[in-house]
Amino acid sequence: MDKTYIVKVNNQEDFHINTSDINQLDLVKNSKGHYHVLQQNKSFKVEVLSGDLNSKHYQINVNGTNYDLQISNDLDCLIENMGLSNHVSQQVNTIIAPMPGLILEVQVKVGQDVQENTPLLILEAMKMENSIVSPRTGVIKSISVKKGEAVEKGHLLIEFESE
Repeated sequence: MDKTYIVKVNNQEDFHINTSDINQLDLVKNSKGHYHVLQQNKSFKVEVLSGDLNSKHYQINVNGTNYDLQISNDLDCLIENMGLSNHVSQQVNTIIAPMPGLILEVQVKVGQDVQENTPLLILEAMKMENSIVSPRTGVIKSISVKKGEAVEKGHLLIEFESE
């Protein structure tokens, strides 16, 4: 089944992209965060400048121009349309792998105090490096992965101490 995503570029223009569109891209990873994309016989040099998998917010550079991307799926749009996105508050005590991938770097230690949006680790998945950041302020209770380890979707990565 084809999933559709809405990509808001520079907080202005929305593009609807489905998985068929993504699968048709000719994408080659050149080096860490650098890609060559060929689409409809046009060549693009793409660099992922930063990415936050939790908030689905990315900054990229395409052929020398920077773009700010916010990616939403159908559920994100439904929650936003219902006005619930700003009213949901949940205490997150565990970070799990959102998709299968490879742990490239663990950026925190057990016992470390972290603030919301502190980078925790880097997960390489689907030819992209994803920075997993802290969803809250807290103390790292345990780290269940190490650099170079392959993980499956749903694998426990990091656990916070309960408040």
